[in-house]
Amino acid sequence: MLENLQKFYINGKWVDPFSHVNMPVINPATELKIGDISMGSKADVDYAVVAAKHAFESYSQTSKSERIELLIKLKNLMNLRFEDLAQAMRMEMGAPITMSREAQADAGIGHLQGFIDALSGLEENTILTNGDILLREPIGVCGLITPWNWPINQIALKVIPALATGCTCILKPSEYTPISAMIYAEIIDEAGYPAGVFNLLQGDGKSVGAEMSRHPEIQMMSFTGSTKAGISITHDAAETVKRVTLELGGKSPNLVFSDCDLEAQVTASVKECMFNTGQSCDAPTRLLVERSCYDRALQIAKNAADKTNVGDPEKEGDHIGPLFDKIQFDRVQEMIRIGIDEGATLLAGGLGRPDGYNKGWYVKPTIFSDVRNDMAIAQLEIFGPVLVIIPFETESEAIEIANDTPYGLAAYIQTGNLERAKRISSKLRAGAIHVNGGEFNYGSPFGGYKQSGNGREGGEMGLHDYLETKTLHGLIGG
Repeated sequence: MLENLQKFYINGKWVDPFSHVNMPVINPATELKIGDISMGSKADVDYAVVAAKHAFESYSQTSKSERIELLIKLKNLMNLRFEDLAQAMRMEMGAPITMSREAQADAGIGHLQGFIDALSGLEENTILTNGDILLREPIGVCGLITPWNWPINQIALKVIPALATGCTCILKPSEYTPISAMIYAEIIDEAGYPAGVFNLLQGDGKSVGAEMSRHPEIQMMSFTGSTKAGISITHDAAETVKRVTLELGGKSPNLVFSDCDLEAQVTASVKECMFNTGQSCDAPTRLLVERSCYDRALQIAKNAADKTNVGDPEKEGDHIGPLFDKIQFDRVQEMIRIGIDEGATLLAGGLGRPDGYNKGWYVKPTIFSDVRNDMAIAQLEIFGPVLVIIPFETESEAIEIANDTPYGLAAYIQTGNLERAKRISSKLRAGAIHVNGGEFNYGSPFGGYKQSGNGREGGEMGLHDYLETKTLHGLIGG
């Protein structure tokens, strides 16, 4: 699993990088070093682009049936390497092994099947009502940058549509989670994709990400990460007018009305917020509760937080693990301190590690109540197991508070009145609305409004961002 840790996968081979700069990979549960990765440079990016550009000449001409056949083979091989992927994410980001199997690794296969289904139904050649022909063609060489919090989930959402549509690509995964990406590259290699179709570089945003974004031979950049980094990529890409798709941050509201099953829905809402140790961009981190059931909801939420177990990622179970590194641990601690200083009520958790932990980046599951939406803890993405609870009086006030954020990735509604749920859904400025625990399904589009990004990932809409449109005039009847 670790033999290629200091190599890059370029043009169908594991190669030594031009750069000689290394970075340690740390297990966040133990704070012990797993190994060192090489950090790429402009020369490594240039080398990968040459390979991808050359491969595009032939791979872009493959048929849909050929590409589907390769995707099916890829899926079969992913099933064989499923445990390797799960264990890699357990090591590199601290995902508890049960969750790593059931969610993190499963996403790679689930999204792949969703894209196979979408590609099967995609019309690449359409005759318009005016007689012209509309063609959908691969956009070209794609630069893909993925985050550490859902490593394989995001790799699948970017790499698979590139491969499916006939594009070639260069992947820069997070430098903090390189192992799962290397396993993914091994699987693609074994599936038999032509040399240069998929390329893997390691590195940080400054040394590799920015070089990819500025490169004139890369036609598209797809990025998932922070809004700040997304803005930087957009600026870098502007000079060459390349397509940029972004999946960025969130501060998702969760509207709780008194007519819902309060015990079940508030408990589930706390669990959803804490899932993946709060390190999900669409986590429901703002719990907006109707005043008439507010006190009862606080009791339920506190009980749920107190029952949220923190534990070793190696152990089976539904506990949460550590944050992914010290930088994030310090940031979450600072945000908890800010919440206390702002005057919010600390309902559960608080500063410091949980009892019994003196190493590893573990955080107490924390809830603040009596929060105002203008507080920093209600506006800033904390990216940890921290929930804020805000009361509201009326439906219109709940909608106003929910939309009072620069983000718009997801929103959640808990109500026993489905007409209310439909009415509110139409007024919430978010890319996904989850009603009474409704889960995301593979094959559906994922993405947000406002500063949560642009474009959609997953299913047929996830293919469209990798396609160009060409119109042919005068061929009908000719």
